[in-house]
Amino acid sequence: MDNRPSLPGSWVDSQGGNRKGKSVNGLSKGIRKVEVALRWDPSPAGRPPADLDLVAGTYPAADPYGAPSYLVHFDSRSPDGTIVLNRDSQDGKGFGDDEVMTLELDRLASEYRRVVVGVAIQQRSGRLPFADVVRPGLRIREGYTVLAEDDFGGVAQSVAATVAEFVRAESGAWEFRAGVHGFEGDPASFTRLMGARRGA
Repeated sequence: MDNRPSLPGSWVDSQGGNRKGKSVNGLSKGIRKVEVALRWDPSPAGRPPADLDLVAGTYPAADPYGAPSYLVHFDSRSPDGTIVLNRDSQDGKGFGDDEVMTLELDRLASEYRRVVVGVAIQQRSGRLPFADVVRPGLRIREGYTVLAEDDFGGVAQSVAATVAEFVRAESGAWEFRAGVHGFEGDPASFTRLMGARRGA
């Protein structure tokens, strides 16, 4: 029986499973500049290439769980240069990290209250969940400090997931909230809903 949620989009809470990811300092204050790195191995011969995309959404204080003020991904840049996609891969080939995004939160305009980072898998040749991507991995760090790592094992049957949330406190300092939350739906729905309250 297929128990996957119906489209266009719904959330799937991580159930753990064979997940090897870890979170360091699940709630850490004073985050200034963060690097989010994504990696995966190329698909086996005869299978279509897997294309995973990092995407970040910014949300204003006036509506922190509504529509994003803007999105940053392979085809869209931050208007002020504070969030940059430094590396973009369409097939997971090459050495090291395949996609890298840098977020300079300390330079982000005061009107923004939240930043949510997600990973979406392009769905070009039928449904492709994380379970069918070869060795996917995520690392979030500030400088040399690793804030979180994950292998998407807890959301293996999802096709997208939010992987980090940064929230500006009343003091103005940015806090990091760890957690990988799976999403079922097309990439367009994911980018529209990735900042919403889960279960809303």
